[in-house]
Amino acid sequence: MGLTEKWLTKLKDQSLFSKIFAVMVISIILVTVLITGVTVQMSQKLFVQTFSITNSKIIDQIKSALENSHYATVNSAIEVGQSGVIRSFMTEKDINSLANFKRYYSMRDQMDRIQSGIGGTNIGLSILGVNGRSYTSDVTYWSGSSEELKNNPITKAAQERNGQLFYSFMDASPFNSQSRYLVAAKALTAPGLSKPYGTLYMFTRESDFRKNYASFTSQGNDVMFLDKSGQIVSSNRTEQIGSMSPDLLESAQQIAEVGLSSQELSIGGREVIVLADYLPSYNLYIVNLIDKKQTIGTLLDKKAIFLIVAAIAAVAVLVIYFLTKRLTQSLRTLVKKMSNVTKKSFHNYMSVTGTYETRQLSTAYNYMLKELNDYVGQLVETQKEQRKAELAALQQQINPHFLYNTLASVNILVQRGSKEQATETIHALISLLQNTISNVNETITVEEELINLKHYVYINQVRNGNRIKVDYFVSPDCMSAKVPKLVLQPFIENAFFHAFNIKTSGYIYVTIMKDRDTLHCEVVDTGDGMDLDNKDSIPASSVSRQLFSGIGIRNVHDRLTLLYGEPYGVSISSTPGQGTKVSIKIPC
Repeated sequence: MGLTEKWLTKLKDQSLFSKIFAVMVISIILVTVLITGVTVQMSQKLFVQTFSITNSKIIDQIKSALENSHYATVNSAIEVGQSGVIRSFMTEKDINSLANFKRYYSMRDQMDRIQSGIGGTNIGLSILGVNGRSYTSDVTYWSGSSEELKNNPITKAAQERNGQLFYSFMDASPFNSQSRYLVAAKALTAPGLSKPYGTLYMFTRESDFRKNYASFTSQGNDVMFLDKSGQIVSSNRTEQIGSMSPDLLESAQQIAEVGLSSQELSIGGREVIVLADYLPSYNLYIVNLIDKKQTIGTLLDKKAIFLIVAAIAAVAVLVIYFLTKRLTQSLRTLVKKMSNVTKKSFHNYMSVTGTYETRQLSTAYNYMLKELNDYVGQLVETQKEQRKAELAALQQQINPHFLYNTLASVNILVQRGSKEQATETIHALISLLQNTISNVNETITVEEELINLKHYVYINQVRNGNRIKVDYFVSPDCMSAKVPKLVLQPFIENAFFHAFNIKTSGYIYVTIMKDRDTLHCEVVDTGDGMDLDNKDSIPASSVSRQLFSGIGIRNVHDRLTLLYGEPYGVSISSTPGQGTKVSIKIPC
């Protein structure tokens, strides 16, 4: 008999306590040997992931701040473009000194008003007209001549975009960091003019632009902005501004276009993590570089980790020793007592016999089964009541804005002398309120649901006019079919208030027909339509889409699946420019 066979024979002859303890000790020793390296690697990876997630949120905050700045810039450009005084200054020829002075004074007053409206965004305004006139609100931003501004590549690019606002980097003096600008330029156009009558320039110093993100940077954690040529137009590391970085541009494009969370690169001998996003308003890429070596640094003390793991392993061995010894003493008896227990049933109670330990375990086990049975019963009843409460809450929400607007419309009708129409509107509102505050378990016939729909449509047409017409196509054999209350109204409501934002008028068709044991209801509008990434998906409910009853599109779908099961519910299909179709399946 070999040595291995002798050890196996001895192991078989050992008690359960010895086997469990030996296995646990060997396992703990192996874990102790490996835990230091594994812990270091996992900690580094977790730290990098956490840092990346945090910085992704920081990028979102920077984007939000920049969108606010862009909004102020767009508003200023709109005001300049809408000013007839400014247009006159840049298009009309010289008449006499007095007229020129008045025109210049009025233009300057208008520009000062627009400049003051920008607030604390630190933006300098300049305009250049086709007649050669120019004006700069602050010469500290641009002190050059109008000819220099006219010959600048930014002017040519603005003319080519024909009225579209765009951003570009300008380094007026490579030796002066205060002469680096992010320029928003726009060719000024007007109806009836074949060519732009001037150009608007809005100068933002790179140092002021940098304030939007400077507080989010640190040692080894840099932020920079790249244009589509790969030029760094802004960075907390000012020595890099104006330089080209094709590697970073390629990485930023891949992250933004492919949808990657981050990339790891080696740039200039540094191992970095790259996070990026595209800013469509500025036509720039925002890039966050995380230097792995500098950020991790002295994060982990390997010696301390090893000592802690060793101490935990030693304590674990002692705990396992005493715990295993105590548990295995009465384990054999307990196994015999529990051998007939079926795991799939909670009603197989044990006989309370044997030693003190076994009796206590048996008593505890029986008590656990009893408590578990009681808890399961209570849980089932609670879930039933919760479902009823959820459905009741959905139906009994009434948006006060709907009541306010309807009563305001009635007030206007009364003032105008349209008392009959006001009375009909009030009757329609009363009918809707009675239906909404009804018992949640009740269903109504299709005929009653149509009456409520017509009341709702009538109220909206009184308020908004007859630009949206509603036609009903209902099979006669469906009129007595039962449906949940307010199952169609949310979709009519959604079509009224969201389907005709671009189109000013159109139709909504309500179709109800029966196919064997299934009731098919459709609400089709000829409105704007929309893009659906997943045609089987149901849009989530939102406050803006709960104008009357509080029951949104998603809630209707969940409500039907809760009542009738997964085969039933709501499906939506839509084509931009053509309209949207909502299909509802309900059992007859």
